[in-house]
Amino acid sequence: MTLSSTKNTGDFAQDNSASQVLHQKILGSRRFSNYWWATVVSLGATGFLLAGLSSYFKINLLPFATPNEITFVPQGLAMTFYGAAGLLLALYLWVVVILDVGGGYNEFNKETGKVRIFRWGFWGKNRRIEIDFPTQDVQAVRVEVKEGLNPRRALYLRVKGRRNVPLTRVGQPLSLQKLETDGAQLAQFLGVPLEGL
Repeated sequence: MTLSSTKNTGDFAQDNSASQVLHQKILGSRRFSNYWWATVVSLGATGFLLAGLSSYFKINLLPFATPNEITFVPQGLAMTFYGAAGLLLALYLWVVVILDVGGGYNEFNKETGKVRIFRWGFWGKNRRIEIDFPTQDVQAVRVEVKEGLNPRRALYLRVKGRRNVPLTRVGQPLSLQKLETDGAQLAQFLGVPLEGL
């Protein structure tokens, strides 16, 4: 009896019993909500900046309003400040989206006996965040559920000699059913216990 060495993609979409490699793609900053907020902040900040500059130069830079009639001190000055601050925030949001901060994958390979956790970060020496360790060092899959004002639902690997390694994406918490299902299937795939339920 031989085991196949197929490669799974996604969140446990296929039967993992005969598979030797489990590959989970992790969604990073390139999600609709981040594109939405970057666009909204960019448009709003540009409007504030143009209104403030219109009041300073006494030229109408906005075709749908007359901000050149606003006195520069204090209203125009405040609008210019808020516009510049908003554009800096929008720049940050666009950089995070372009770099796909937090995106990556989790790979569990029974053939090589390795677990690889990979994430993208910001520019610099920590742009590529990679954690590799043997599958035999995995002691358990841990589910963490914290309800309340700032809910958190996440999966972690408890690894010998290391801190808990997070597996789920940052952002919107997973549903309890999906968290339990993913945790149970991963624990079964790795042959370790499931903790925290």
